[in-house]
Amino acid sequence: MRFALFFLLNGIHLMIDRIIAFVVLCLVLSIPLGIAITFTGEVMLKFVFFWPLFMSAIWISGGIYFWFNRERHWKIIDKEAPHLEGQPLISILIPCYNEGPNVRETLLAALNQRYPNVEVIAINDGSTDNTADELNVMAQQHQALRVIHLKQNQGKATALQAGAAAAKSDYLVCIDGDALLDRDAAVWLVKPMIDHPRVGAVTGNPRVRTRSTLVGRIQVGEFSSIIGLIKRTQRVYGQVFTVSGVVAAFNRRALAEVGYWSNDMITEDIDVSWKLQLHHWSIFFEPRAICWILMPETLRGLWKQRLRWAQGGAEVFLKNLRQLWSWQYRRMWVLFAEFCCSVIWSFTFSLSIILFLLGMFLTLPENIRVYTLFPPGYTGLVLAATCLIQFTVSLVIERRYEKHVASSLFWVIWYPMVYWMLNLFTTLVSFPKVMLKVHRKRARWESPDRGIERIE
Repeated sequence: MRFALFFLLNGIHLMIDRIIAFVVLCLVLSIPLGIAITFTGEVMLKFVFFWPLFMSAIWISGGIYFWFNRERHWKIIDKEAPHLEGQPLISILIPCYNEGPNVRETLLAALNQRYPNVEVIAINDGSTDNTADELNVMAQQHQALRVIHLKQNQGKATALQAGAAAAKSDYLVCIDGDALLDRDAAVWLVKPMIDHPRVGAVTGNPRVRTRSTLVGRIQVGEFSSIIGLIKRTQRVYGQVFTVSGVVAAFNRRALAEVGYWSNDMITEDIDVSWKLQLHHWSIFFEPRAICWILMPETLRGLWKQRLRWAQGGAEVFLKNLRQLWSWQYRRMWVLFAEFCCSVIWSFTFSLSIILFLLGMFLTLPENIRVYTLFPPGYTGLVLAATCLIQFTVSLVIERRYEKHVASSLFWVIWYPMVYWMLNLFTTLVSFPKVMLKVHRKRARWESPDRGIERIE
């Protein structure tokens, strides 16, 4: 009887979630058309162009504020790492799936941390290549390394849970199986959690090392001029949309309180970030915790990665939608509003294109006609100037972490268009998919595009 009641309530809960998801999708699809009908197509087009401009201004202001109040006072990071009182043990967790070509380099970087009290735990998540052999050889050579083998691929979240269960420390540094930690990165990640007991996670500063194609080079600009500024800005107003999945540290007590990582979310990093903050744990951004990463260098690889990110954001949005309206979660409303506006922007842009094309062949009501897709008036010039300011600000801030980042400035100029177009198309594909999905399955990973040539 008790089990029957449980399944009945669970079924009702799922049905309510499906209804809410369908209503949300209908609203997102109807709002752009409502704007056009209620006002004019010109108003809709202004939103399309002014939303990226507004967000760029916010990111620039937030980045400057973060730098002026914090970073400009910091010492040069190469000289000295911070001291951790009592030298607590730090556990570095490295989940691996088909990382045979990269895992040795990753493990050596983790094992060679200058901080003396470190253990490294590599979790082989059912790899089908030579990852298991590489890990076993490394474990025999290094006493500080332990290896866990999962028989089948269970997904990154499950691999991290297995690593956390085996870890001896209360501070868990989690990196990907192809990431290279800077020699003091683990210390920088853990220090905020020691200094501030309510810090549940600290996200690091990933730097792209795949630069042999245009796709790879423009991502160098992305991580400097967009993602870096976004992290700084979100830290300024108190909430971070997500820790970096490739390099982040967690307080074990905080993870235990929220149930660790969810294995049915395609982006466990976004999900755990929201869970921590909804339980009133803070997330810090530590730009001195540098980690060198591989990123996709083909359009296909980049598309698959960004589609997964967009789907993960939509899943977290839907999962937390009902409880976010509570006053106790008001600090998350800014992130919530930003996500909603970005989704509406994507569908508004697509509707603008549709109305423009229809207007070429059909007679549409005058108020919803879109005569051009070019920026209205001086907006194009303002957008270009804003991008230039954004590049300059990011260059000034980021050059202390990557000395040769200026050499990538030429490739940065291409990224705002790519960034917003990727956001547009991935949202159009992923958001309806998530809203119409019947139920979530266990999230498993695939062998990603690791790039063609690495720049060390």
